[in-house]
Amino acid sequence: MSEPTSATDIAAGYAFAGPALDLGALLWDGKCLPEAPVRIPLPMLNRHGLVAGATGTGKTKTLQLIAERLSAQGVPVFLADVKGDLSGVSAPGAVNDRVRGRAAEVGQKWTATGFPAEFYALGGLGHGIPLRATITSFGPVLLAKVLQLNHTQEQSLGLIFHYADQKGLELLDLKDLRSVVAFLTSDEGKAELKGIGGLSTATAGVILRSLTAFEAQGMASFFGEPEFDTAEFLRTASDGRGVVSVLELPAVQEKPQLFSTFLMWLLADLFHDLPEIGDADRPRLVFFFDEAHLLFNDASKAFLDSITQTVRLIRSKGVGVFFVTQTPKDVPGDVLAQLGNRVQHALRAFTPDDQKALKATVKTFPNSSYDLEELLTGLGTGEAVVTVLSERGAPTPVAATRLRAPESLMGPVDGPALDRAVRQSPLYERYAQAVDRESAFEKLAARPAGQPESPRGTQKTRGTGETKRAKEAGESEEAGESEEAGEAREVRGAKESRSREPEEDRSVVEQVVGSGMFKSLARSVGTQIGREITRSLFGTARRRR
Repeated sequence: MSEPTSATDIAAGYAFAGPALDLGALLWDGKCLPEAPVRIPLPMLNRHGLVAGATGTGKTKTLQLIAERLSAQGVPVFLADVKGDLSGVSAPGAVNDRVRGRAAEVGQKWTATGFPAEFYALGGLGHGIPLRATITSFGPVLLAKVLQLNHTQEQSLGLIFHYADQKGLELLDLKDLRSVVAFLTSDEGKAELKGIGGLSTATAGVILRSLTAFEAQGMASFFGEPEFDTAEFLRTASDGRGVVSVLELPAVQEKPQLFSTFLMWLLADLFHDLPEIGDADRPRLVFFFDEAHLLFNDASKAFLDSITQTVRLIRSKGVGVFFVTQTPKDVPGDVLAQLGNRVQHALRAFTPDDQKALKATVKTFPNSSYDLEELLTGLGTGEAVVTVLSERGAPTPVAATRLRAPESLMGPVDGPALDRAVRQSPLYERYAQAVDRESAFEKLAARPAGQPESPRGTQKTRGTGETKRAKEAGESEEAGESEEAGEAREVRGAKESRSREPEEDRSVVEQVVGSGMFKSLARSVGTQIGREITRSLFGTARRRR
């Protein structure tokens, strides 16, 4: 495609024949041209996208605008509301001179409109329907990232999950996982994993301490039942508009590892459950992944590979994913290459690092007649550089764009109104009350009398459990086994029972699936859980309700 040399050339690149979302109007030579709309074809929204820009440049309002336009076209939307200012999507906007001026500039017929919305909160912390996952469903890879475990500890956690799956020990909440870990390091349980490397007391101690610290921060409520069914995100309202699902995160915004990984679980769960539909006339769901850089920070190679694979494959299941962050360099290259739709707000260039990021951003755009370095540093709030995929799947010309004004409330709904909306939701009764049914904790505690003390003794109070774990860790150290030495010994044992494939090139899931114990289990039992582990990119598993 030749480089566009005029506003007419650029406008022609956005003159789509089919349904499309209106983003705004073209900026050219310092003027806004309302007769030259900039749009995204609706069928191309499952080709993923990126919304980027410095703080205060209008990214949140862009999310709100795109969510509104999708809902109006009957497409459900998921929004992660990190700062707490997206709840206004459910209420009509307030007209003022600024809104009138923006609407006139871009040729928008602005009407105050609220959109159908559901509000969720992780574990019920904050305003929203409680959103929980079971430990089994969350899986070892994602949990290891939340607990900030190293590679060896992550491997050991994978073996613990594998053992629990094999023995029918449901890991529904944190006490279930603690019980299984404590059992596998007891005199009775030590032999259980010996054939595939065993579990050292030192590594178990690290995992237990991480779980205890996690729970002490009030995070235990995120795990348990009733587990959230991500199919709830795919609903439309009675008037045909798509429901906007807003995950309220202000109460946990200081726990970025947790909420970013939980968002990835939601996406992975959708990937597992949805059937293939190929290219459709509209997406089933568009999922906005806010503060995306938090997901990629300190991520292992296996974790990044799984993200890349999920993004690559979920498109054919009708789900579009938009990553929202400050600069494109926050997103790994293999993921960035799959993001066909780009809305780039202004960047700042105050430091050498800023200058470097600016140059790197410019290189990610198609050739343009704009001076992008100058343009990106001069954009105003609510303006962006846009390029999307056309109906033919080819990139559109780069277009400086003045964005439309959202028609819903540009700010948060007040707390009492939000609480009323949550309690009036048909989903509230289904998920509001936590349930604690029989699972690994109860099963291990109910073992026949005369056997060694069950892990339940460590669970009566947090202090008692900590005392016993500290004693176990102390005995290990007295025997001359440091935490590092214990982990090294565990890795050597695991290597002896695995193939010679280099450890660093294999994910936890691959290691478990490749073990002799797992193969024997799959041949003899063929359990549903086993099948779900083998097909899971993140080691996640779900039991259908």
